[in-house]
Amino acid sequence: MTAVPTSSTLASAQAEQREMIRQSAADFARMHIAPHVMEWDETQHFPRELFGQLGEYGFMGVLVPEEYGGTGLGYDAYITVIDEIAQVCGSIGLSVAAHNSLCTNHILLFGSEEQKQKYLPQLATGEHLGAWGLTEPNTGSDAGRMRTVAERQPDGGYILNGAKNFITHGISGEVAVVIARTGELLDSHGMTAFIVERGDEGFRGGKKEDKLGMRASETAEIIFENCYLPADRVLGEVGEGFIQSMKILDGGRISIAALSLGIAKGAMDAALAYSKEREQFGKAISRFQSIAFKLSDMATEIEAAELLTRNAGRLKDAGQPVTRESAMAKLYASETSVRVANEAVQIFGGYGFTKDYPVEKYYRDCKLCTIGEGTSEIQRLVISRTLLK
Repeated sequence: MTAVPTSSTLASAQAEQREMIRQSAADFARMHIAPHVMEWDETQHFPRELFGQLGEYGFMGVLVPEEYGGTGLGYDAYITVIDEIAQVCGSIGLSVAAHNSLCTNHILLFGSEEQKQKYLPQLATGEHLGAWGLTEPNTGSDAGRMRTVAERQPDGGYILNGAKNFITHGISGEVAVVIARTGELLDSHGMTAFIVERGDEGFRGGKKEDKLGMRASETAEIIFENCYLPADRVLGEVGEGFIQSMKILDGGRISIAALSLGIAKGAMDAALAYSKEREQFGKAISRFQSIAFKLSDMATEIEAAELLTRNAGRLKDAGQPVTRESAMAKLYASETSVRVANEAVQIFGGYGFTKDYPVEKYYRDCKLCTIGEGTSEIQRLVISRTLLK
């Protein structure tokens, strides 16, 4: 008779798998990322070659089934990967998150079998880098007023004109999923998702942003000037692009929560170590109640943020609705990251304001987490709508 796995057995197996993934991601970050963090940040260098190495570890296709070249793991593993990488460098964590949860996941969830077979294997291995385009210069969160337009042609193809901004991998990405208007303004069924390939005539990267933080993650415009796309580049159904995007952002917010969590842990670890070494008035500053209480609050908020993030990931893996839970995780984890990084700088004192110590970078990087993939204000709007409907 075959033994039926118990819940405790399954939990133990999941914990063991998580630890293996955590150690693998931590080892990669220590060996391949940590030695270059400040150089990449100072020069705003995007290390494109690194993502092939990340692909070899399976980190570029965490959610992609093995049949398409991915590792076939779920959100628990994915959260762990982003968390560990972000503890060392938020920029690389951001790029890994955007590649996995936006472009790659959009094709995985809504692509035809032919599209999956064509694009996912190269994305999952890091041979190709993915970009995702929803935001525009004059719309931001108001996506219903987007100005990028796709006009249908007699042969069934489309011509795209317009621009998107704040696009991760806008210059270097080989594949982009782009949302364009195919109907009327403010019509939630008037937008369609398209797959665009680097090299398509009329498609190019534009200005690269010079950012406060996350400087080693490429952020740029993408521009369409009479860019022709054949009919087989439509992703899913015509008119469903906005609806698809909202579902993609549910998962994307878990990514940003995990990213926030990693940055907060990195800042916390640095502050804790420093507080044990730094002496004032004849004793380590960690022995002063004012510092000890800061550390206590930081640790507590990080723990709460991780519980929210893991819960959202658990629901996502179970195929349950996660709109509210992912918004809660993203809201709380991102704002926790800002608070923790701020306190870390305070614990370091004057040294925290210099580039000789790591917390100033965590301080700069964390702020994006309260803005990208929906601002904190948008998260509160999403949560309130689920409560009041």
